[in-house]
Amino acid sequence: MSEMLGTAGLLAAIVGSGIMAQRLAGGNTAVALLANAIATGGVLIAIIITFGSISGAHFNPVVSLCDAWQGGLKWRDVPAYVIGQVAGAIAGVGIANIMFNKPLFFASHHARHGFPLLFSEFVATFGLIAVIWGCSRYRSNITSFAVAAYIVGAYWFTASMSFANPAVTIARSMSDTFAGIAPVDVPGFIIAQLVGAFLATALFAWLSPIRSTAQNVVISHSDAS
Repeated sequence: MSEMLGTAGLLAAIVGSGIMAQRLAGGNTAVALLANAIATGGVLIAIIITFGSISGAHFNPVVSLCDAWQGGLKWRDVPAYVIGQVAGAIAGVGIANIMFNKPLFFASHHARHGFPLLFSEFVATFGLIAVIWGCSRYRSNITSFAVAAYIVGAYWFTASMSFANPAVTIARSMSDTFAGIAPVDVPGFIIAQLVGAFLATALFAWLSPIRSTAQNVVISHSDAS
């Protein structure tokens, strides 16, 4: 439940702040993106701290898969995590759409395809998982701030605007607004995210064995079975 609630909050922030930013920016896309990034980063810090001690505050299927791979999450718990994250993400988009007087769900027409954007998603997700593993290994008390800071930065330095999350990608296809993505472009993004996440995890498993701290991803938590 905490993964569902947290992911819903994340998507409400991403989509809602995107709609608000576009309304208030007067056509200035840079200002809209800045507002969207700051709002997302602020909410990320809050929800990671709020739910971290309960479920680990993954809010991202690739984080849960990589955590299970490294022994921090039992494989039998992964389906519940992923289902909760995807369901929460979709609910969060619906909440944002309703708040801004939009249809509950309506397919996005925002095209995001081509090698540069797919490579951007690989880079964005690789970096996110690297930040998570690096912090959980050495500075777990600042993981929430590091993750939020990385996402705010990645909104700007990646061409794809750093989705870096399959649940987020699926849900954002259901809102034809500033943060949306056309449904046809979703599979490519998810594949790039999976590859980036697994390569980052493999790299950190080699650089610094992390099985002893895998349970601290994203924040230390007890067995949430």
